[in-house]
Amino acid sequence: MRDRGSASAELVLLLPVLILVLYVVVYSTRGAESRMRIDDAAHQAARSASQARTPAHALHNAETAATAALENAGLACQHVDVDLNGSLDAGSTVTVTLTCTVGLQDLAFLPLPGSTTLSAEFTAPVDVYRGATG
Repeated sequence: MRDRGSASAELVLLLPVLILVLYVVVYSTRGAESRMRIDDAAHQAARSASQARTPAHALHNAETAATAALENAGLACQHVDVDLNGSLDAGSTVTVTLTCTVGLQDLAFLPLPGSTTLSAEFTAPVDVYRGATG
């Protein structure tokens, strides 16, 4: 009868560890999901930029596509930065680098201070047969 109540004591001691493990699993899953959403938004932005005729329109198209993709995916970025590299000449490539600052509370569902920066890069070809600029 000496072991009476030991299961309750063990549960009380292990419960914080189990909660911590659950928190790490949720945080890791949300982080991976957010990275996939950033990758998809960068892909959409690069594709949209590659269809533009001028660099100014390409940047505008990339920013618009990235913002829309992130909003549709439900990712709440505190700050979004879109960088565009490449040429819009037929047959060349356009590379979009997308950077998103996300609050830790959005990733972990806990009121945590701080933020993390997620970034993705995607390169899209400019169509050779898209027609003349102008």
